[in-house]
Amino acid sequence: MLIVKNFLKTKNVQLDYPIQELERMKYKSQRMIPCPNSFFMRVKCPKCNQISILFSHSQTNVHCDKCQNLLCQTTGGKTKLTEGCTFKK
Repeated sequence: MLIVKNFLKTKNVQLDYPIQELERMKYKSQRMIPCPNSFFMRVKCPKCNQISILFSHSQTNVHCDKCQNLLCQTTGGKTKLTEGCTFKK
């Protein structure tokens, strides 16, 4: 937040059209248009190539429906994908 305040002091910034990099750095409720940090993603299993839709902040470990391979592990915030898994938003 200190970086944002220092940037606003040194630059002439229009508040009608905020800079996107500065908006992303702010906390989600402090943004001009509040939006969540979480999203749904399509994860591809490395063994059977089946695509599953997962939540980015899921609270349980998720396994593949076909081969029961572990796709992601919980951390405390965002989920951690296992090696070999690829995802798209």
